[in-house]
Amino acid sequence: MKLNAKLVIIMVSLLVLAMLTLFILNQYAQNDLVTEIQESSQEISKAVQMSIADLTSETETSRLTEYLHSAREKGINEINIIDNEGEIVDSSDPEKIGKRRELKKLEKGIHQAAPRSGGATILSQKPYEVLVPVIVGDEHLGYVQINMLLDNIRDLQHANFIRRLFATCMVFTVGIALTIFLARRYTEPIHNLVDHFKRVSAGDLSVTLPVESEDEIGELSAGFNNMVEKLREREALEKRLYEAEHLSRVGQLASGIAHEIRNPLNYISLAIDHLRTEMLPTCGDRSGELKELTDNIKEELRRANYMVVNFMNYGRPLKLRRARVSYDDILAKVLPLMEARFSEQRIRVELAMQEDLPPLWVDQELLRNCILNFITNAGQAMPDGGTITLGATVDQDRPLAILTFQDQGIGIREEDIAKIFQPYFTTKDVGIGLGLAITERIIKEHGGEIKVASAPDQGTTFTVLLPLKEQG
Repeated sequence: MKLNAKLVIIMVSLLVLAMLTLFILNQYAQNDLVTEIQESSQEISKAVQMSIADLTSETETSRLTEYLHSAREKGINEINIIDNEGEIVDSSDPEKIGKRRELKKLEKGIHQAAPRSGGATILSQKPYEVLVPVIVGDEHLGYVQINMLLDNIRDLQHANFIRRLFATCMVFTVGIALTIFLARRYTEPIHNLVDHFKRVSAGDLSVTLPVESEDEIGELSAGFNNMVEKLREREALEKRLYEAEHLSRVGQLASGIAHEIRNPLNYISLAIDHLRTEMLPTCGDRSGELKELTDNIKEELRRANYMVVNFMNYGRPLKLRRARVSYDDILAKVLPLMEARFSEQRIRVELAMQEDLPPLWVDQELLRNCILNFITNAGQAMPDGGTITLGATVDQDRPLAILTFQDQGIGIREEDIAKIFQPYFTTKDVGIGLGLAITERIIKEHGGEIKVASAPDQGTTFTVLLPLKEQG
């Protein structure tokens, strides 16, 4: 239901409730007033009838006294029967019998009387006198005087006013309570929305609002969530565009590095080979020291050249030169490169290969670089030595070659697993963080994927899935 419809229904309900309450109270007050008048009229009529009977028969004061006793609750305080001479011939008050009243001063009809001295009255009641002439046939026999203490009409009106005021206050109390409820019900989500807008404006795009209704507030919350989702998509797009622009600049820089750095590295490597060839025969006992020194220089040159090649490859499109290649042949070219280094670090390489593994449909040189990178990272993760296990199996159902690289190293923290394939991300003191990024790119270009399973101090396993059949 829409918000405006809810507000209209609430206001109409309050109005109907107020009108119904006032109508009921007004009817109640009218009924009370009519009942009071009827009862007073009945008592007056009865008192007159009794007085007439007394005038036309022998007076019985006790009868008037008994009637007055029962009628006091109805407001009749005193009944006097007066003859034409003004003498009280009978009365509910025996002390007044025989006394005279000046007929000229008596007012016929019902009128308010002055309070009588010594008379007991109730503060909320006022004295009234009723003087009724008694005529039987054509003969005027006298008068009947009735003194009454009737409830003040104003008091009755005041009581009804209090009732209406109380009812009105109750209606408005309910209205105010309902208004407070609505204010909290609809302003709290708005305040929450404002807080989320502030968070978004501060750069936090992870916020979402719960959609708890189908009215305007719910639509506003859903629109806010849609807006934040669009902002997240835009931010991701801008990030990808920035990375693409950055990679373009890296590619241009890599092209220059290829010419400016690789040539000096190759020259230094050739010079080292020449010096070693010329000087080893003349060094005698120090030939071993010279050989070790030149081998270390060659290894560092190889590592520097490998980093430059990785930097270049990441900055330019890959061109795969696929062929059917045996996985054993690729390993035969990679493992000898690592033997010298691993022997010093007390690292062993074990093979867990499936027999009769079919040839792979890959770019041999690029896959060799990937394997070399996996093994190098495994060795760096085990500074105190350990075992690197290389596995290879086939999933004939898909079909896929499943290559695994498992180490016993320090492992990877859970929060870092999602970042290890990002360019320039590294937790090591050496390298520039492009090795795994390039490796993932090469595997994806082959139509494969890489899975990682790791935990701190429990080692790491990289699983590479490569299609065995030609794609597309």
